[in-house]
Amino acid sequence: MAENKRIDEATGTSTVGHEWDGIEELDTPMPRWWLWTFYATIVWGIGYVILYPAWPLVNSATEGVLKWTSRGQLEQELAADAQRRAPVVSAIATTPVASLPGKPELMQAAVQGGAAAFRVHCVQCHGAGGAGVPNLYPSLTDDDWLWGGDLDSIEYTITHGIRNPDHGETHFSLMPAFGRDGMLDSAQVADVVSHVRVISGQEKPSRASTRGAELYEANCAVCHGPAGEGGREFGAPKLTDAIWLYGGDRASITAMVDNPRNGVMPRWGGRLDPVTIKMLAAYVYSLGGGEALAPALAAAGEGQGADGQQ
Repeated sequence: MAENKRIDEATGTSTVGHEWDGIEELDTPMPRWWLWTFYATIVWGIGYVILYPAWPLVNSATEGVLKWTSRGQLEQELAADAQRRAPVVSAIATTPVASLPGKPELMQAAVQGGAAAFRVHCVQCHGAGGAGVPNLYPSLTDDDWLWGGDLDSIEYTITHGIRNPDHGETHFSLMPAFGRDGMLDSAQVADVVSHVRVISGQEKPSRASTRGAELYEANCAVCHGPAGEGGREFGAPKLTDAIWLYGGDRASITAMVDNPRNGVMPRWGGRLDPVTIKMLAAYVYSLGGGEALAPALAAAGEGQGADGQQ
């Protein structure tokens, strides 16, 4: 093809020696700066292969002269962060959870740490900000608690969970399936529901609710209380307010009396360290605004408490 090369008169540049339908290509040299940049990238690539992990092997990869890995860098950063937080974590670890509100700076640090842990472990059920999911998971932002809303109770619930049959210290209670198991017939279930809707302020008294009151006293008062005030020793919810986990309409209450759900919460004591659980308790405690502090702290004016439903 060399014999076909010629000098282009218009540009003074040699052609490459081939043409298509009269169109020829000029053999224009690459700019000098581009060539030096290209050579530099080759040198950089060789240096990278020597210094850093580069070539994949069967079960590993070449290590590189510097022995650097992204996992190693992450471990170093985590270790440095743990060292930075160590004094605060140690202080939280040695402070009883109920005493945290009396130390505002430490309480704030615990709440911030708990918020981070909550986003990882708890939002899947309780939602961002602890708002809960209607008809599925309870809100942690109100003042209605099944098992207690003070810091000690929240810490205990997080640690031991609810209705974990393999754990002896878990919160455990079961509401009978009055309809499914034939303890009450459908008419009696309807009467009990009428009574519950009356004491919760949703219906006016009726003959059905009067009959239901007698059935309630015989079957429900032992857990939910004579007036429907609830019972924390059984995790029995209050029936006299407008807060309903599974709905307060007639159909929802009927479904619960017929065949209750008896929800489960996992125990985190075997998955998270005690300090993280304590920080989670502080964060959950900070979300609501109803349950008072322990009398000693409240009298001393050492802080304000907060609640949510569990």
